Amino acid sequence: MADGVLRLRPWSERDAVAVLDALSAPEMSRQSDRPVDSRESASRWIVRREEEWRAGTAYSFAVVDGDDVPLGNVAVGAVNHVHATGWVSYWTAPSARGSGVATYGCDALARWAFDELGLFRLELGHRVNNPASCRVARGAGFAPEGLQRQKLAYDGVRYDVELHARLASDPV
Repeated sequence: MADGVLRLRPWSERDAVAVLDALSAPEMSRQSDRPVDSRESASRWIVRREEEWRAGTAYSFAVVDGDDVPLGNVAVGAVNHVHATGWVSYWTAPSARGSGVATYGCDALARWAFDELGLFRLELGHRVNNPASCRVARGAGFAPEGLQRQKLAYDGVRYDVELHARLASDPV
């Protein structure tokens, strides 16, 4: 972080190289709905985020530093306005991990979703073998609620997922 200042903003075409750099890392392959392995595929990733925003189904933000450099992504998807719920996801560029980017982003996203979208409950989940993601969830005010047994399957291995939630009525 250039000056320690972080903020959220919608993704734009100018971010394609940053998206490519982040999502082409091998450990990031599961963070995208489709492979991001070229500048063109990174641009398409951004276009899909813009289309979701316009459709009102998901809202993705770049977490940027004081120089407007994208360091990560936070999103609320599966938005259900009837029940006022959404599903939070996040990732950080490899160079920004461990610096508080994801925690800041999730907290700021939650406040935005409560205030701007009128949502009441936000959920997120992480594999139980990912303690860093658990620290992000807890640090952003998402309380653990339970275990979803063998929910995810990667490369033929099933993983338990810990579910967390944050309510608009939770203390800040």
